[in-house]
Amino acid sequence: MSKVEDFLTQQEEKTIIEAIKIAENNTSGEIRVHIEKETDKSPMERALEVFHFLKMDITELRNGVLIYIAVESKKFAILGDEGINAKVPENFWETEKELILKHFKKGEFVKGLELAILEAGAKLKEFFPHLSNDTNELSDEISKG
Repeated sequence: MSKVEDFLTQQEEKTIIEAIKIAENNTSGEIRVHIEKETDKSPMERALEVFHFLKMDITELRNGVLIYIAVESKKFAILGDEGINAKVPENFWETEKELILKHFKKGEFVKGLELAILEAGAKLKEFFPHLSNDTNELSDEISKG
């Protein structure tokens, strides 16, 4: 079994997916988590590739957020689309990365991801509130590469 499958148990994955559902419940924004074994690229460069591969750049309001993790490379990135990036404070994603890193250093992977997802959802809600005609444009499932 590779480290990708070992990174989160099935129950932990369910916890992350539930956090995504809660975060997206009050916003038109979309949040995804992608986990893969490794990358030889910078985490932001690889996150951008995954962002496009997952078609996160085609949401109506361009308000998708990707949390990318390369398990064996010990790299991660948070990438917001242009709609949300135009709205959040300049240091917002850096603050989210620090929140995740603080928990990852203690081996608290689920807690770090869950808190960052919920905070991103709160920020998305502020700028992109849920409207009656909103649809879930992207899967809430964790993608793996």
